[in-house]
Order: sequence, then structure tokens, then C-alpha cells
Amino acid sequence: MTQEASTTGKIIKVAGPLVVAIGLPGAKMYEVVKAGEAQLIGEVIRVEGDNVFIQVYEETSGVGPGEPVYLTGEPLTVELGPGMMSGIYDGIQRPLNDLADKSGDFISRGLEARALRAGKKWPLRPLKKEGDQVEPGDIIAEVQETALLKHKIMVPPNFPAGEISFMVKAGDYVLDEVVAKIRTGGKEQIVTLSQKWPIRTPRPSKKKLVPNSGLVTGQRVIDTFFPIAKGGAGCVPGPFGSGKTVVQHQFAKWSDADVIVFVGCGERGNEMTDLLMEFPELKDPRTNRPLMERTVLIANTSNMPVAAREASVYTGITIAEYFRDMGYSVAILADSTSRWAEALREISGRLEEMPGDEGYPAYLGSRTAAFYERAGAVQCLGNDNRLGYLTVVGAVSPPGGDLSEPVTQNTLRVTKVFWALDAALAYKRHFPAINWLTSYSLYNENLKEFFEKEAGSGFGNFREKALAILQKEAELMEIVRLVGVEALSVRDQFWLEVAKIIREDFLHQNAFVDEDSFTSLKKQYLMLKTIMNIFEKGEKGIGQGKTVSDLLSGELKDKVAKMKLIPEQGLGQFEILNGEVEKV
Repeated sequence: MTQEASTTGKIIKVAGPLVVAIGLPGAKMYEVVKAGEAQLIGEVIRVEGDNVFIQVYEETSGVGPGEPVYLTGEPLTVELGPGMMSGIYDGIQRPLNDLADKSGDFISRGLEARALRAGKKWPLRPLKKEGDQVEPGDIIAEVQETALLKHKIMVPPNFPAGEISFMVKAGDYVLDEVVAKIRTGGKEQIVTLSQKWPIRTPRPSKKKLVPNSGLVTGQRVIDTFFPIAKGGAGCVPGPFGSGKTVVQHQFAKWSDADVIVFVGCGERGNEMTDLLMEFPELKDPRTNRPLMERTVLIANTSNMPVAAREASVYTGITIAEYFRDMGYSVAILADSTSRWAEALREISGRLEEMPGDEGYPAYLGSRTAAFYERAGAVQCLGNDNRLGYLTVVGAVSPPGGDLSEPVTQNTLRVTKVFWALDAALAYKRHFPAINWLTSYSLYNENLKEFFEKEAGSGFGNFREKALAILQKEAELMEIVRLVGVEALSVRDQFWLEVAKIIREDFLHQNAFVDEDSFTSLKKQYLMLKTIMNIFEKGEKGIGQGKTVSDLLSGELKDKVAKMKLIPEQGLGQFEILNGEVEKV
């Protein structure tokens, strides 16, 4: 974000974040400009005759007609290289810590700050030597960026294939030092530790693959009932207070993604503050190292300029694609895409475009699809056949919880996982508050083999039976409200008891209890298997004339309720528990 200004024009109109200028004959779509005497950062979003329409990523109060506008000749880009991990950026990749050092608690206008630390030395280990043939995407060196992540230095995707004519020795280097030269024909291209990429252009890959590996989150309602694939796209809609941020925080803490990119897009400042204070204290469950060592945070809160909110999701997903290209599994969490869509609506209104449904621009659907379709399992560029995964999960905040509104509907068209949050469950303190009757996952068939291998044989059958029991419970509760439980048959009463066990002892998780906050696939399988054993044993017992109290004693129910607290290293206790079920 340090482009040099070139052509100069003049402002003729200012309407909030929208600035109109003339005298810029060379202006191109999505070119970065600097507007006004304060040189506020903006981007060209329409060129109409001599008029150039610019969305400014900073507060425009005090800017007026007659002030200069400078073209930079470059699109909005992000700088990609060592130093991004543990970083906290605003929507256009300015590091918030550096901005705070320059201006205090409130960000002054016109500030620039380099995304990566130019003077910091990084320990580089070459993986190629002079004379080696390389192509775009090849890994030529690596840097141990954090204890959790090796940063791969790659040939940029827009470089031609060629021969390495120069390669540095192992040692410590700063970002801008030349670490390799690649000769193609008579020309040489230089490779440094960092590279730039325009945020609105997806980074290329060799091939998109069908996702067939599950992203394990440790959340039972997600992994067992509505799983998401590595490289999949999911949607978390829900009304205010239903726990969208809770679900995404748990996802960030516990999922087995190598890298997490969290985009706080238009969220309340106090929520982002909690996140920024909490994350540095969290430990990665696999390594017991700080979670921030594999996390990038992008904070663009609701009181920050609205135009930067629109850019923040593209900034986040470009950073995520860069780590995907290294061969990592990356998850980007956007909270919330409704605020991003509201930014599109505001800018569209300023441009006086024809409004679509509920005032959103007509291109809301295509913009939403373009964002989510950057997810995927891919064969990365380069000649080593490495695979990379980019999983996108977007939170949607429909006004009043109305899931028929345009942002939710456009999101559901392009995502394959729908985790429908229910305010009624949240008010009952049932978390994650994902409604098992209205949610779905279209990855179940793709992931069937994965779960059978990683969890246990028959996992898919157990899931289908459990969902059928919960569906039956919903039907029976309609009758119970009218005539009471006593009017039901013994079999129906037993079904209700098993459904209650599934809801309260399997689906409900307590994030503040270590044994319950994260559940491995193996433990999820054993928990579900135990419940299904109770169900099958009960079905036979009812045929023999047994009552519900005969089949489910208070002691057995108590032991089943406590099975979620069995530690991961003590899974042998499930064998004892199932032995007791067999005695019923």
C-alpha cells in the first residue's frame, strides 16, 4: 500500500465515501488513487466519460471540490510474505499496531504503513540451487516464520518458467533482499521474500479437485451431523444473539486447519476487542503453542469507513489463497458478510445505481458467488503435485432472523453447508445453537469414506438414525403439546427419551470445560455408538413388554450424561459403559 502517485486530477463532488473526479484520462477500473490534500486511499469503481468515481477507504469529512486526486497506476494489492502470521490488519492490510504507534487510539486519516516489517531478518533455507529449472508456484526456499508454520518462498504465479541463475546461501535476510534470480531467455526476474497480488484477482492453481477430506472442528453437531470438507464453503446465518461469533471462535480455536484467517467485517468494536484480547492467550490444542502463531486477523469494525469493509473480505481471502498455495489447509472466517453486503448497498446507492431486492445492488448475487467460489481443494502450481485447501465460512446476520432476505438466499445458492442458528436454543443456553432440523450439509456423501476411516465403521448409519430420532421427536412434540406425554405409546415415549439424550448429552457442548470443548472424531463415534446401542436395545426391550424406566434407569442416564467428560486418553471407558447397556 505504498504506491507512488502519478497523474493528477481534481475533485468535483464528494458524497460520503464516494468521490467524483475529473482530469484523469488514464484511470482504470479498481486502480488505487489518493484523494484530497490528505491523500486518502481510494479505488476507482466507475469510469463514465471524463468522470471517475472513487470509493475512499477513509473518512472524507473536510474533503471538498477542487482538491487534487492522484492516480498510482496500480490496483489494490496485498503484500504477501513472512511476518503475516500473528498480524492484526485493517481492511486494506495496514497493520493496526503500526497505525496506533503513529496516531494513538484513533486512526488518523491519510496514514500509510507497510504490511510487513521491512527491517526484520528471517532465517532462510534454500531448497533449490543454481541451474535448477523452476516454474510458477515452485517452492525455492523456506522460512520458519513461527513455531507452528514454515513459510514457503514460492516463484510468483505471474513469472514465466526458467532456470535459477542465482540462489543465496542459507542465512538471515530482510524482505526486500534478492534471494533468487530466474532467467528466461535473455531476461532475469528477481525473487524476494515477499510478493504482491491484487486482491480482486483469484490466485491461480493447476486444478480444482473434489473435496473429500473433512475439516475436523471438534464440535459434535458440526462434525457428526453437518460436516464441512477441507476446501468447502459454509454459511452460518442467525439472528442477533444466537451465537454466530461463538461458533466461528470455536471453529478458529479447534479446527484442524493449518492457518486461520479471521475477517471481522463490520462487527461491533467490543466483539473485535474481545477477540483481539482472547486469541493471544489461547493455546493451539495440537502443539500447546499460542494460537496466534497460525492466525491472521483482519479487523474492520462497524465504526470504520464503510468502503474498507467492502475490501476487507478480498484482502482476507487473498492472504488465505497465498497460504493455500504453499500446500496448507486454510480456513477463512468472515464475520459477517451481511455487513459487507450493506457496504455494497451503500456504495451502490451513492452511485445512484438501480436498486435490486431490498435496496441491494443487482450484482449482489454475482459478488457473493465470486467470493465463495474462491474456496476449494486444489492442486497447487508447481511441479511437486502438492495439494492445498481453502475453506470459507461466512456468518450472515439477517435482520430479525429472516432467512428469506437477499444476502442469506444468495449465500445459500453457492455454499454447501448451512448451519442454521436458532435464537430459541441460544436462550436455553444450548450451544452451539445450531438447529438440527433446518441445517444441512451437502458434503456427507463426499466425506462418507473419510469418516468411516477416521471415526469408525458404521458412522454414517449412526448419524442417519440419530437425525431420524430427532425428526420423530419434533413430530411427537406436536402431539405432546395437545394431549401430554402419558397419551403416547411406550415406544414413542422411549423415542422421546433417546432424542433428549442426543440433544442434551451429545449435541450440547460446554466451551468452558476442557474435556467437552473439543471432541475428537473417535470420541464422537463412540458417544453416538453408545446412544444407538441404547436405542436398539430399547427397541427390542419394548417388544418384550419392558417399560421406559426398565430400559433407562436413572443411574444409566446419569452415566450417559457424563460420557462427554471422558478424556480423550480414557476412551476405553466407553467399552465399560456399553457393557452396562447390554445388561439392560
